[in-house]
Amino acid sequence: MPTGADRRRPAALLLNGTVGAGKTTTAGAVSDLLAERRVAHAVVDIDELRRFRPASPGDPFRLAVALANLRDVCRNHLALGAERLVLAGVCEDTEQRTRHEEAVGVPMTVVRLRVAPETAAARLRHRHAADPAALAWHLDRCGELHAILDRAGVDDHVVSADASPRETAARTLRAIDRR
Repeated sequence: MPTGADRRRPAALLLNGTVGAGKTTTAGAVSDLLAERRVAHAVVDIDELRRFRPASPGDPFRLAVALANLRDVCRNHLALGAERLVLAGVCEDTEQRTRHEEAVGVPMTVVRLRVAPETAAARLRHRHAADPAALAWHLDRCGELHAILDRAGVDDHVVSADASPRETAARTLRAIDRR
């Protein structure tokens, strides 16, 4: 890991996409590639930061609690020397993008993971095989969120996530390395 003057300026990568796009899995694969490059980094699954019940009536996806937790977690990782923050989450509009970037406290690049609808559906069927109600909700949300993200235009790059997690991660890093 570089130290002192060689240390990279900290930055964040947000993997954005609909449910079933592979955000969390790709974040893990990006972590593996960064570790191979000896880049100090942290992976944060924003869905885990929003696990608070019940949701407040005006915030069904618990964005406020997710961002409050994200702010603290990222600050801690950066203080410990993280050069890169790899985030798995959803940004539905430019306001949310701004709020996420403010929470991480460093420049943030957003990469949309785009996946074929049938691939997302297969992943969701596998993930929620034991919970028919959750599966139905996620299958409905998948198309809805895909359309929201298409309209939002908050992404700096779009990467196909129909390949293996490692290949998707490599594509993601190539996209942001060209910046």
